Amino acid sequence: MEKENTASENEQPGRDELEGQQLEGQQLEGQQLKVLRDKIDSIDGEIERLISERARCAQDVAAVKKARGETEIQYYRPEREAQVLRKIMANNPGPLSNEEMARLFREIMSACLALEHPVRVAYLGPEGTFTQQAALKHFGRSAISVPMAAIDDVFREVEAGAVEFGVVPVENSSEGVVNHTLDTFFESGLKICGEVALRIHQNLLVSDVTNTDNITRIYSHSQSLAQCRKWLDSRFPKADRVAVSSNSEAARRVKGEWNAAAIAGEMAADLYGLKILAEKIEDRPDNATRFLIIGNQEVPPSGNDKTSVIISMRNEPGALYNALEPFRNHKVDLTSVESRPSKTGAWNYIFFIDFNGHRDDENVKAALKEVGERASEVKMLGSYPKAVL
Repeated sequence: MEKENTASENEQPGRDELEGQQLEGQQLEGQQLKVLRDKIDSIDGEIERLISERARCAQDVAAVKKARGETEIQYYRPEREAQVLRKIMANNPGPLSNEEMARLFREIMSACLALEHPVRVAYLGPEGTFTQQAALKHFGRSAISVPMAAIDDVFREVEAGAVEFGVVPVENSSEGVVNHTLDTFFESGLKICGEVALRIHQNLLVSDVTNTDNITRIYSHSQSLAQCRKWLDSRFPKADRVAVSSNSEAARRVKGEWNAAAIAGEMAADLYGLKILAEKIEDRPDNATRFLIIGNQEVPPSGNDKTSVIISMRNEPGALYNALEPFRNHKVDLTSVESRPSKTGAWNYIFFIDFNGHRDDENVKAALKEVGERASEVKMLGSYPKAVL
């Protein structure tokens, strides 16, 4: 018995010592956390001071522009924003990714620009669409975004001067071009001022009254239904697929239907209070859509640009070859070539061409001059910065 008591007594100091070490470790950890949190508070204060200083500089810029007495002041400069964001990404020391750092600065720039003059942007609505998401990605959340019912309405609002810019979809990586956008450019005098590339993640949305075991109807835009065709074939082969005007409209309809679901993005889910039943259901994981920024201004070179033109060729053998050969001759890199029927005559076609470079570049000037000598018409849609984000 004495041996057992002795052993127990020997163990007791060991436990006390362990508890003491744990308490000491907790105190040390608390001290370290306090030092780090105090440092974060100090950094936050410095960030706040610098953002305020930047905002005051933006106000000074606006004052200088107004002092010139110009009737139409260009507050938003696409080439300048692109240059700033590229520089931010190039100088980023980490640990935040380049894209995350650029997004933070995009919002700072958006808020500062709103002090000069809030940018008004029309987009293909309603609220909650991928086009609105693209508009916010490009202009930031301090821009005033205005939903439009159709692509034509977006063009009309910009042409009328009700808004400074518009955002319209032009191409999806899996479903191809948006023909309505291309056709509207042929009749419009607006310019392309920028582009946005947006990764498109489709989600299956349901409401709080949906019977998920008996979904017989799925709403979405026709392009979204096409982008999720294989997934729908395997999971809901018997459900009716109903095409509507937008993904946001699909989400709105589902709100009160017990046997229906919608395919849309997270923004639409948040807007209408829907639950994501299945996420990222697009057939191609690299699914992306390109959007164009339209406006009335010519954009100076940013250092990494793209140009879009419409070329009308005479109806003759080798018309496409004749249109493209000058670009090869002058080493201009084409990124997209699309043909559309011309409204000037049966079996006549026009070509929408995108290429790397700015209209002020010498090789681009030479290529376009040669194309102009061969084509019946060359319409410049605009030179603009390549998508940064």
